[in-house]
Amino acid sequence: MPGASVFSTHPALRGVALMIAAVGVFALLDATGKYLAQSYPVPGIVWARYAVNLGLLVGWFVARGLLRRMRTARLGVQSLRGLMLGSATLLYMTALSQMPMADAAAIGFVMPLIAAVLAVPMLNERLDGPRLLAVLAGLGGAVVIVRPGFSVFTPYALLPIGMAVCNALYQILTRKLAGVEHPMTSLFWGALIGTLLYTPFLPASGEMPREALDWVLFGLMGVFGLVGHLLLIRAYDFASASLLVPMHYSQLVWVILLGYLVFDDFPDGWSLVGMAIIVVSGLYLVNRQRLAVSRS
Repeated sequence: MPGASVFSTHPALRGVALMIAAVGVFALLDATGKYLAQSYPVPGIVWARYAVNLGLLVGWFVARGLLRRMRTARLGVQSLRGLMLGSATLLYMTALSQMPMADAAAIGFVMPLIAAVLAVPMLNERLDGPRLLAVLAGLGGAVVIVRPGFSVFTPYALLPIGMAVCNALYQILTRKLAGVEHPMTSLFWGALIGTLLYTPFLPASGEMPREALDWVLFGLMGVFGLVGHLLLIRAYDFASASLLVPMHYSQLVWVILLGYLVFDDFPDGWSLVGMAIIVVSGLYLVNRQRLAVSRS
């Protein structure tokens, strides 16, 4: 149709664009957290990220008359899911405070591989030989980046792996809620549990922002968290998971760029090799999963 945009004639491309934008916003969230971690305790930063997010969500619900979205029929699952998300954020922010963004993000990308393993006992899914090899290869890529036994290794490099485990459990619990809870309900409970989880640490780790810019950055963390999740949810309205999941890896481009521009960090050769191994393994795993679903 004359004058129609490429997004209107190809809705899947709109989904891809929204997903790339979402992971870009999450990269901004990570960069902001890393910057603030140079001056403030990590638990207080994580608390602010969820508290601002929670405040924005409640305000949105009130303005739209959607307070019913705050109710859940699966309190136990939502609480455990929020605990996993909050734990993943603390581990990752702590890692970011001590290591380059790109390295931490790349190690964290073993999450889909770990999720594939955990889905076997938790969701009764099957992990065939080729996919198991992809998982092992991806973990090998993480080892290339971490390089235990070499001078570049620090214990902080293990934290993104812990984050990936927590995030994988979070993803599996989210899948258990699919079709049962509205996405905005799950978004609200993730923010609520994250806020409650770190509120007790505020007397010990909380420190009021000292500069006007810091106040803005603390607020932006909550905004980035909310906007990123809303873009991600919206992306799935236009495209399938099999098309969108690989787009998560575009976050590496964002974090490499932000790491270089903001923190003057750029991955070395070995880290780039490890990143490539993780991405290829993850994409292979996604493709195998897509083929398995199409055949069933």
